[in-house]
Amino acid sequence: MPNRLMLLDTASLYFRAFYGVPDTIRRPDGTPVNAVRGLLDMIARLTTEFRATHLVACWDDNWRPQWRVDLLPSYKAHRVAEFVAGGPDVEVVPDSLVVQVPLIRHVLDLAGIAVVGAADHEADDVIGTYASNADLPVDVVTGDRDLFQLVDDARDVRVIYTARGMKNLETVTDAVVVGKYRVLPEQYADYAILRGDTSDGLPGVAGIGEKTAASLIGQYGSLDGLLEAASDGGSSLSAAVRSKLAAAADYLAVAPAVVNVVRDLELPNLDDAGAQLHPVLGSPRTELERLSNEWNLGSSIKRLLEAFDVHQ
Repeated sequence: MPNRLMLLDTASLYFRAFYGVPDTIRRPDGTPVNAVRGLLDMIARLTTEFRATHLVACWDDNWRPQWRVDLLPSYKAHRVAEFVAGGPDVEVVPDSLVVQVPLIRHVLDLAGIAVVGAADHEADDVIGTYASNADLPVDVVTGDRDLFQLVDDARDVRVIYTARGMKNLETVTDAVVVGKYRVLPEQYADYAILRGDTSDGLPGVAGIGEKTAASLIGQYGSLDGLLEAASDGGSSLSAAVRSKLAAAADYLAVAPAVVNVVRDLELPNLDDAGAQLHPVLGSPRTELERLSNEWNLGSSIKRLLEAFDVHQ
């Protein structure tokens, strides 16, 4: 089959698995494994349905990087359970999911799935770097619409959007972004900055909603183009919009660095990361089969192994 890279927004998927699979599914010692089982089923289905030949589970080495917080203190602030001086803040995560994250890492490692993170960066930045620099088609799997900024028909970069659940996956292309938001994918970050996004703590520009944001970005091409027009007394921009942009000047000066994903991290190339899918053989396969019973993972391990077995 033709080569195709799949990039997983891993935390987005295991959160969805946790809330989508009953937490009554537990190991004999009482440890919940619903997120483990759900994530494995997702990976088996996604790699099969979208014919991935390469796979990277992109990881949040820091879910709320300090450099983004320094620029915009409200960034993800509502999701902080505990502020940690000199280290990553603690995110609000149910205890029954926290205990599963090491189990997820262990199973991903046994399955030979590349797990890649980057110090002081989010999984989004890892995804952005691979998606922007890969020399093969890319599918980004996420429930985060911020990553729509990566969609690029010309380079065959799509988003497999999970927000409506695994039964209602949406393949997001240029046309889908334009149809939903009336902006191009490369304009999406600027549009989101103007509109704001409560899920990430982005205040937006007061008085500018979705329709106005789309109209302004469409007319002026980009946030930079809009701000240039605002500073030009001879432009056709209305006094009301000029006033709103001026009131939000401090926010607009820092928001692009916060909202735009990083695309130039120093990451292992796909070969070095071990991204190419292959059958799980030998002792790792034996161990996964053992854990299937010991950890009450049901047939999830079997489905994952069968999905990978086709990659000879």
